[in-house]
Amino acid sequence: MFTPKRSLITGASAGLGVEFARQLAARGSDLVLAARRTDRLEALAASLDVDVQVVTIDLALPEAGSRLFDAAGPVDLLVNNAGFGTHGALVDEAPERLAQEVALNVAAVVDATRAFLPPMIAAGSGGIVNVASTAAFQPIPGMAVYGASKSFVLSFSEAMWAEARKHGVKITALAPGATATEFFDVVGTDQAAVGRQQTAQQVVATALRALDRRSTPPHVVSGAANAVAAWGTRLVPKRLLAPMAGRLIGFEG
Repeated sequence: MFTPKRSLITGASAGLGVEFARQLAARGSDLVLAARRTDRLEALAASLDVDVQVVTIDLALPEAGSRLFDAAGPVDLLVNNAGFGTHGALVDEAPERLAQEVALNVAAVVDATRAFLPPMIAAGSGGIVNVASTAAFQPIPGMAVYGASKSFVLSFSEAMWAEARKHGVKITALAPGATATEFFDVVGTDQAAVGRQQTAQQVVATALRALDRRSTPPHVVSGAANAVAAWGTRLVPKRLLAPMAGRLIGFEG
């Protein structure tokens, strides 16, 4: 079993972040909880029977990962969970909101990985889980920036898996499908929830099982049906796949 002594979770104030904190605490890991909402982080920390450090930070700001490392120091496990999605035609979205989406979903993942990985390599152990999505496996009209950002996380994580494994560091991308969290409240519509929703407990358990494996895979899809659907995208031409994906999330173009 993968048993980190100290784990850092971004986006720890809700959803998968909260569940990562609970399941890692159950494994005996001390925690660093990072997000913008201090009150939620402190309430979660008070409910856990491990040592918890709370870091209030806006990860959409430049050099957020470096600032996070300065506040927390080295950890045994980094969970890059913070992120959000938007729904609608690109031309109807506020440019500032799209810039925040890219900064949080993409830039913060790269910056935090770059900051926390060197001490893990030096120690010859550790792990990083980057939360991607089944949205990563196809272009999604109506959620173009979100899908592309998660495609980046998937590709980036798989490359980092190859770079880090010879140093004894486990890196994987976790790709959940629709999950019963606050995600769709932020998106603004339940139409983006495709298929049967999993629980946060199921998704996080999938990630930790991947870390438990002697050879952690470059990515892991949560849920058998989601895994089949993700694999099936390879068989459909993009000219058919993209419009179909848009219709599935309620976007007709």
